Amino acid sequence: MKVASFDFDLPKDLIAQRPVVPRDASRLLHIGESLSDRVMRDLPNLLRPNDILVFNDTKVFPSRLRGVRGQAKIQITLHQQKSELTWFAFVRGSKRVKTGDEINFGDDFFGVIDDKLENGEVIISFMSAKADLMKQLNKYGSMPVPPYIKRTSEENHDDRADYQTIFANKIGAVAAPTAGLHFTDKLIDDIKAVGIKVALLTLHVGAGTFLPVKSHDTEDHKMHSEWGKIDPNTAQAINKARASGGKVVAVGTTSVRLLETAAENSGEIHSYSGETDIFITPGYKFKIVDMMLTNFHTPKSTLFMLVSAFAGIDKMKFAYEHAIKESYRFFSYGDTTLIERSP
Repeated sequence: MKVASFDFDLPKDLIAQRPVVPRDASRLLHIGESLSDRVMRDLPNLLRPNDILVFNDTKVFPSRLRGVRGQAKIQITLHQQKSELTWFAFVRGSKRVKTGDEINFGDDFFGVIDDKLENGEVIISFMSAKADLMKQLNKYGSMPVPPYIKRTSEENHDDRADYQTIFANKIGAVAAPTAGLHFTDKLIDDIKAVGIKVALLTLHVGAGTFLPVKSHDTEDHKMHSEWGKIDPNTAQAINKARASGGKVVAVGTTSVRLLETAAENSGEIHSYSGETDIFITPGYKFKIVDMMLTNFHTPKSTLFMLVSAFAGIDKMKFAYEHAIKESYRFFSYGDTTLIERSP
């Protein structure tokens, strides 16, 4: 399918630069047989008892580093761990670095470029003890907010809290599962009070989620792989909810991708641990996810392709036109949607 089919015009002033406070005051566009303008706090009334919300409990770490090679300033964003001290990373201005270059990020903290790959990607090894690496990243790194979120300083400490969900627990993501940013402890209590279930999985979101699709056809695009895990308790809770007539409501595209990776064609799900590079486009037959809570996505992105596969591209374009007309806030810190799967 042509990538251009997933394009749309978005006014730049609708790109949210800060989250709404409190989080559950964000707006929610319910996309079903018709469109309904709601707020996040309405969610308990939009679901039914025995439905199950599946959250991603990954935790973002400060994976963006600014360093120097001689006089040249270098910015890298780690996106996937290769071994204890070696990472795949994206380099801004990759022409400035070559294999063997040493980049200094701070006092006694530096890395060496082991290899240059395609599209600005490199392999970098850090000269640090394993136990010290995360401490160094916490000290010298910054939160890897997407490039469309503009920051006037190199580090904005508000993002350290704002760019984490209340479920963030398993360190390993370089991008937040942003649909989860709309939840507060009170909203979760309200959800559970009406008999809606909650379950957790882990998918460590990589920086590849922000990469533009450069091919002209979706069949030519290759997804970066990401590591995920579904434990037996989560699998059991989901199967139990489905058996009792409840719907599986994935919170975020990351949850969708891991659930669809792990599910059988019958819809039954088992525990899972491993990589996934699933790329969902129109024509995909969903096995387990019935509803999806997800933010508004960028034009021609793999994420907009996924929601178009879920509800239909015409319906999603119509919904986005409505959202733009009604001045919904877009992208990571923006508003959200609750989408019902098309038959």
